[in-house]
Amino acid sequence: MSDSFHTTVLRLTTGARETVTDLTRQCESFLAEVAAGADGLLNVFVPHATAGIAILETGSGSDEDLLAILRKLLPPDAGWRHRHGHPGHGRDHVLPSLVAPHATLPVLEGRLQLGTWQSVCLVDTNTSNAQRQVRLSFLG
Repeated sequence: MSDSFHTTVLRLTTGARETVTDLTRQCESFLAEVAAGADGLLNVFVPHATAGIAILETGSGSDEDLLAILRKLLPPDAGWRHRHGHPGHGRDHVLPSLVAPHATLPVLEGRLQLGTWQSVCLVDTNTSNAQRQVRLSFLG
């Protein structure tokens, strides 16, 4: 493994309701430890079949808007073929096709290059699995 590759796993508890969790500070803290002023890429990956990573504005209602539109597109009470878990859990398995389980972001001089209002977020609609992992990987 090269000195320019670093990785870590965040362990999160998302709770028993649909959530959008801002990971930006954790990403910035990770880069402060490993990037040391370097240019490269930060990959954020959630190794779960029922969650995704989104880049969006938080705190202004966009996070709740995202969850609302996901409830419209993927109704929790629909007759999903995927039947294990709680009723409507099949929708959670479709989520990563709409909200990808990963994002790759530019890093310049050790700093994450997001737009003014952009945040890195975990999107989790699976209310029966509150324990989540997110892998952060920096390639310099």
